[in-house]
Amino acid sequence: MEKELQKKKVLVGMSGGVDSSAAACLLQEEGLEVDGATLHLFDNPTIGLTNAHTCCSLEDVEDAAAVCDRLGVKHMVFNGKESFRKHVITPFCQCYEAGDTPNPCIECNRSVKFTLLYQRMRELGYDYIATGHYVRREYDEASGRYVMRKGLDEKKDQSYMLYMLSQEMLSATLFPLGGYTKAEVREVAASHGFVNASKHDSQDICFVPDGDYAAFLEREKGEPYPGGDFLDSNGKKLGEHKGFVRYTLGQRKGLGISSDRKLYVCAKNAENNTVILDDEKALFSSELYATRVNWLSIPAPEGTLKVKAKVRYHHAEQPAEVEMVGEDRVRVRFEKPQRAITPGQAVVFYDGDLVLGGGTITEAVRE
Repeated sequence: MEKELQKKKVLVGMSGGVDSSAAACLLQEEGLEVDGATLHLFDNPTIGLTNAHTCCSLEDVEDAAAVCDRLGVKHMVFNGKESFRKHVITPFCQCYEAGDTPNPCIECNRSVKFTLLYQRMRELGYDYIATGHYVRREYDEASGRYVMRKGLDEKKDQSYMLYMLSQEMLSATLFPLGGYTKAEVREVAASHGFVNASKHDSQDICFVPDGDYAAFLEREKGEPYPGGDFLDSNGKKLGEHKGFVRYTLGQRKGLGISSDRKLYVCAKNAENNTVILDDEKALFSSELYATRVNWLSIPAPEGTLKVKAKVRYHHAEQPAEVEMVGEDRVRVRFEKPQRAITPGQAVVFYDGDLVLGGGTITEAVRE
């Protein structure tokens, strides 16, 4: 623990899960004054769910409160429903309707969770916020910047989801789990008798826990999305789809198309309501463009910068060169073509375990 953190007040974002609970416990054991805060982001009936358990729901508020009671600390609940709808759900629907595939967890971190926690930290007189993310924060004396490094548990590293933090936000945020494995975190929770010590991790988007994005989108829209044509790369009709929001780049299963070759979703045209199918080789791209760029651990580079880049959370990092081509736009060129680079997802840049920054993919240049 950094010396300057001793006897400081920390507001811990507590989702009701085991990670944030263990984070609060570890900070308290280090001698910091800890309180818990849970953001109530939606009610299940509001998003069309009745019996599903999801993160950020009322059930999680109760679990977080039980852990705080066990630790003997204050627990607060902040209403973030309006912000969550404005910054996450509405853009999520708009992105799908434009033919892209959003990453709402990144947008939630960017515009809702960290923003609201930081605001409450300032208003209530805390010195730091903390979360249960598996990343590490350090101060680099040479550059005078706070930097982010991957969590030591490679399987749980969440740096891909946090590249968008500002220097101001990173300087005020503690990540006590960055040096722990998931198994060790569960041991911490179990040893303190937390109700959520064995609680399963969330696997799906919190407001779409069944993974049926199309059904959620149709509930939000209030009507079904119309069917349209499956086309090949030459514009020939191959069949009919059931609404283009139901398909993602790289998808092969569930197309309902009879063919003598394997066909994959290679593009979507929202304006014409068509889905383009082709061979797998048509999915590969060597270059992409991204906007909403944030340089986290370094200033914006001049010229080209050699990095390792990943275009999905579970994507293996790949050698690439990144170059600023506008005030808020980068071009990324990979050494080898990458499969199914998807507009709406994030591209994140690394140098070893150092998180350099990232942006939102807007275009993939096909081979």
